[in-house]
Amino acid sequence: MTAATHSAAIAATTASSQPVTAKAQAVKPPAKKRRRFQWKSSFWIANLLRIAMIAAMLAAWQIAADQGAINAFLMGSPAGIYQEAVRLMETGQLWQDTYATVEATLIGFLVGSLSGAFCGLLLWCFPYIARILDPFFVALNGLPKIALAPMIIIWFGSGMLSKVALAFVATFIVSLLSAYQGTHQIDSSLVNLMRSLGATQRLIFLKLVIPATLPWIIASFRLNIGFALIAEIGGEFIASDKGLGRMIFVSGNLFNLNAVWVGIMMLMLVAVTLYALVARVEKNILPWNSK
Repeated sequence: MTAATHSAAIAATTASSQPVTAKAQAVKPPAKKRRRFQWKSSFWIANLLRIAMIAAMLAAWQIAADQGAINAFLMGSPAGIYQEAVRLMETGQLWQDTYATVEATLIGFLVGSLSGAFCGLLLWCFPYIARILDPFFVALNGLPKIALAPMIIIWFGSGMLSKVALAFVATFIVSLLSAYQGTHQIDSSLVNLMRSLGATQRLIFLKLVIPATLPWIIASFRLNIGFALIAEIGGEFIASDKGLGRMIFVSGNLFNLNAVWVGIMMLMLVAVTLYALVARVEKNILPWNSK
């Protein structure tokens, strides 16, 4: 076979394979669409598995209560919980108590988290004061905030203000320490570079410190959702005329375990909803940091 014949054969083979390759590439879906489809499939499969697990646990619980394997009076039952939930919704008590708890929790959470984050960022501007106050912040962070509930209730009464104050105390220190710790993670070379370019302290604070610390602040918000709810419910246990904590406490004293379970499940729903809101805020503010 001559060189010319060999070259012609190679050219013919290449030409005949090109349409097939082009067709295969045309049929093959884009990688982005495949990833989106896989993510949606795994998302729905995971949700279906969660629902199946919950349904299986409730069914086993109800069967055990019906067969006498567990004491329905002391443990409650899914059917009894459903009936109690319907009764509380019809009377409006469940909605009133849920609103009272969510209102106080949100106000205390927002005021405590935002003011704590602001103070933590502000300490970056005053490092000497931060070193002086650091031991006090550590001591307050290690203190169980519910231990302050009796004093706060005495100072602010048994109304909404005391519950907001408890949620504020539970979230303020966490956000402050998280924001302050975030400022320490900023690369000092970036600060020196901005200073060498003539940036003022105010400009460095606005353009570098705040954006670099936002992931730490949002992470503290996620934690503060639980801390605010714990402090809020603890305050309602001690002294309150309304709220999910009061409903759980009073129902427990009356041995109405079905109502206790209704309050607990509503608290779980509130916690998940608030956490989802924080996650949505994080996705909007820090799209590169959300998963």
